[in-house]
Amino acid sequence: MQVEIGEILEGKVTGITKFGAFVELPEGKTGMVHISEVSNSYVEDINQFLKEGDVVKVKVINITEEGKISLSIKKTQPKPVRPQGEGRNGGRERRGDQNNTDRGERKGGYRQDGGKSFSRKPRYESKPYNPSNVTSYEWNTRKQDSNMSFEDMMSKFKQSSEDKMSDLKKTLGDVKRGSANRRANNK
Repeated sequence: MQVEIGEILEGKVTGITKFGAFVELPEGKTGMVHISEVSNSYVEDINQFLKEGDVVKVKVINITEEGKISLSIKKTQPKPVRPQGEGRNGGRERRGDQNNTDRGERKGGYRQDGGKSFSRKPRYESKPYNPSNVTSYEWNTRKQDSNMSFEDMMSKFKQSSEDKMSDLKKTLGDVKRGSANRRANNK
């Protein structure tokens, strides 16, 4: 008998790990039920749901090229029905509804349920533009370089690279001197 994706079979739990359970299928084939496919509710400890030797109904959800069979127990069970008015927002009204409290009406930065509200303040303050802090580099040099020979372009590139390296070394030297001065002052 060939096992096919979408098929619902009965199998026996032969092993349990922290990430799932191994189930022996008909004709000696074995598949694995990942912990996320055991139940429709959250599964922290698989041993609360399954024990070795249990006979379970499973659905084949994937078969890899190597022949590994992925199974699901929860897909053989009916989906749980949520009570009316409950969903992801826990029964609270949607934003914009008349019963909903507007963020602007709350004080102290906390929602009524204790969670932190969103701040309208930007995370990062922008600094004023200071032209002395900006290093000028020519990014779009193709038009200028079109009349130059390859050797001239290489020479220009090398000079530019050396200038950038010397700027970097100077900056790092200033940083090292500053940290050495701080260490000397702290002694």
